[in-house]
Amino acid sequence: MQEDLLLSTAYFPPIGYFSLIRNAGIVFIEREENYIKQSYRNRLSILSANGVLTLSVPVMKGSLLKTKIKDITIDYSKRWQHNHLRAMASAYSRSPYFQFYSDSFEKIILGNYKFLLDLNDELLNRCLEIMKINKFIRHTSSYEAHTGKISDYRYSLTPKKPLNIPYKPYIQVFNNDGFVPGLSITDLLFNAGPESAEYL
Repeated sequence: MQEDLLLSTAYFPPIGYFSLIRNAGIVFIEREENYIKQSYRNRLSILSANGVLTLSVPVMKGSLLKTKIKDITIDYSKRWQHNHLRAMASAYSRSPYFQFYSDSFEKIILGNYKFLLDLNDELLNRCLEIMKINKFIRHTSSYEAHTGKISDYRYSLTPKKPLNIPYKPYIQVFNNDGFVPGLSITDLLFNAGPESAEYL
């Protein structure tokens, strides 16, 4: 029997995040926790010609102090949408499946969602749809610091301490020094396309 899973919200989550989802029962996304800076909640890592590049969705400064993740709003005073789309095109335009998925990702990124959680939810659903991973995903309705009956990865899946969540290496556009793990799901999707789920 598959165990239920509790995750933080994430912007184009890392590949390991989807490995966890694929092997889980019901998936819960935390929406009641306080926002945590410098986490996958608003950042992703892609592989560019110059190595790993980190991109972040800016959030409104006034909403950072002990604000629930569901209330975190995106800061559109910065040109982050254009920068993210340009960086992805630069990194992946030569990848086999960039042209198949880039338009749908661009539409979501340019959707001007007010809340970070809504943007992340749309991107998560699109990525799962591409990989044909059908999971029942719901949000938490209250915050619990400790959960005893569920696999809790809210605070262990972080850029500062990457978890060793296994998945198979695949061909990357810029992997001159060997396979680079721990990247955003975009790296897998643009390089492996409809076979992406087979690498999880």
